[in-house]
Amino acid sequence: MRSSLIRFVLPALAAALLFAGASSAALTDSLKRGAPDLKSAGALCFGPDGILFVGDAQGAAVFALDTGDRTASKSTDRPKVEGIDEKIASMVGIDAKQLLLNDVAVNPISGNVYLSASRGKGPDAAPLLFRIDRSGKIDEVGLKDIPFAKAALPNPVAQGKSRQDAITHIAFVKDRVYIAGLSNEDFASNLRSLYFPFEKADQGASVEIFHGSHGRLETKSPVRTFVEYDIGGEPNILAAYTCTPLVKIPVSDLKPGQLVKGVTVAELGAHNRPLDMIVYQKDGKDYLLMANNARGVMKVSLEGIDNAKAITTPIKLDATAGQKFETISGLKGVEQLDVFDKDHALVLFRDKANGPATLDTIELP
Repeated sequence: MRSSLIRFVLPALAAALLFAGASSAALTDSLKRGAPDLKSAGALCFGPDGILFVGDAQGAAVFALDTGDRTASKSTDRPKVEGIDEKIASMVGIDAKQLLLNDVAVNPISGNVYLSASRGKGPDAAPLLFRIDRSGKIDEVGLKDIPFAKAALPNPVAQGKSRQDAITHIAFVKDRVYIAGLSNEDFASNLRSLYFPFEKADQGASVEIFHGSHGRLETKSPVRTFVEYDIGGEPNILAAYTCTPLVKIPVSDLKPGQLVKGVTVAELGAHNRPLDMIVYQKDGKDYLLMANNARGVMKVSLEGIDNAKAITTPIKLDATAGQKFETISGLKGVEQLDVFDKDHALVLFRDKANGPATLDTIELP
């Protein structure tokens, strides 16, 4: 059983495999030069040909940006930037306390890192986007004159304190962008998809899960982070929720307007919020690496997940169940993850709460 994550593929082949049957010119021709009206810059992911997708929760939209970054690097360097929040804040003329770092994504072609941020806090914060090359040099990505396309999301959660959850995570799988977040419907937890080049976003599938530590079915808690992973030769979404159920959802079940029941394959501890996760291989076995706000970084075994027994009964609040995992004691304060190459992960972390942030790479555990 092998993961189908595109970043396992050699960078020189990545663009072709990301969007089989469509030429690079056809994809970039769908983008028109101008100034994207981003209200916020949050979740990030890469698609074909160096196209960066940006989730705009405040504007309830997904943007495709042509970074022009599609030359494979000859360098073997890996970026390291200590105090990256302080350096970026200085670049834009604000105090580091007024800067929020939202997400990171590695361009699988070049190895350059893209970071989304907010200048200020709250719904009126200004979106920012930066590129960090392998040497650690930071450049702001201009948003006033760039080829882009925009797709609005139907039925997002209303403006207010939950609006930031209109888009919690995005990922590009084969020919479309999958978007997790909250809708304004009764069954609020939602997974939508967008074909690329953009067509109208579907209304998404509502997702119901059994949360073992809460002892009940839930439909209003959003997916916090997810990855695509092949199980039995079929693409699935592995999704993590607050407190921390891990759920598998066949992509084929995600039909617009349907209520989908995810299969809870692990409970990884209460009083915790998953922040980001990746799938990778080590010694011929597949693992999920998950960063959390309260329970450190977990290495979850994916062995036997195809036949995993669903968790359908309550468990004790602080108990764990399902897929085996270990906490990586040497990784502290990790807020964001992405695959850098087959042997390394990119990490954004802080040595202490509210301290300066560091961008670095680690060997996959």
